[in-house]
Amino acid sequence: MDPERIAQFRTQVASWREKGVAWAARVPPKAWVVLGLFFVAALLLALHTALNAKDSSLHLKVQHSYRSAQLSVWVDGKAVYSGHLTGYNKKKFGLIPDSVQGNLSRVIPISSGQHKLRVQVEPDDGSPQEEITAGDFPRKGERDLLVSARHSGLTLSWPASDEVAQPESASTPGWFSGYAGSLFLTIAGSIISALTGYAIRELPAQIRSRQSAAPKT
Repeated sequence: MDPERIAQFRTQVASWREKGVAWAARVPPKAWVVLGLFFVAALLLALHTALNAKDSSLHLKVQHSYRSAQLSVWVDGKAVYSGHLTGYNKKKFGLIPDSVQGNLSRVIPISSGQHKLRVQVEPDDGSPQEEITAGDFPRKGERDLLVSARHSGLTLSWPASDEVAQPESASTPGWFSGYAGSLFLTIAGSIISALTGYAIRELPAQIRSRQSAAPKT
C-alpha cells in the first residue's frame, strides 16, 4: 500500500473518530447509564447460560423387583427425573411364576462437574427407599449409575470402568455453578426490572419535551 493511500485511510479514521465523539457527546448521560446496565444484564444472562449448560449426561440403569413403583432423581437438590417403574412375573423353567423383575434405562442431561445425586424408589405397596451418592461428570461425556431396587433395600453403584479419571473433567463443582447461575439470573432480572421502570417513567417525559420543543406552524 502506497503512502498516499495510508494517509487517506488515517484521515478517514480520524474523521470517523471525531464524528463518533461528537455523537457520543450529544447522548444524555442517563442514556449511557441505561445502555451500561443493559450490557451488564446481557453479560449476566450469558454467564448464567454458560454455567448451567448441560454438557454431560447421567445414564440411569435400573433393575428392580417391584410390580409398580415410582422413581425420582434429584441432582444437587433439584428434581431432574420422575418416572414409573413396571415389573413383570419371571417364570421359572418358562412355566412357574418365580419372581417379579423389571428394568429401566434413561439418559438425563446435566452440567459437567461434581454433583450430589439422590435417588428414591417408592413402590405402590410399600415404603419409599432412598439413597445418596456423588460423582464427577466429564464435559461432553457420560457416566452410568447402576440402581438396584429390591424389597430388601436400594443400592447405588458406579461401574468399575467408570470410576477412572475422565478427560476434560470440569473442575468447578456443580452446586457452585448452579448457585452462581441463579445469582447472575437474579441480578440480571433486577437490572431488567429497573430498566423497564425507568423506561416507563422517563419515556412519556421525553415525548412531551420533544413535542413542546417542536416548532409550531
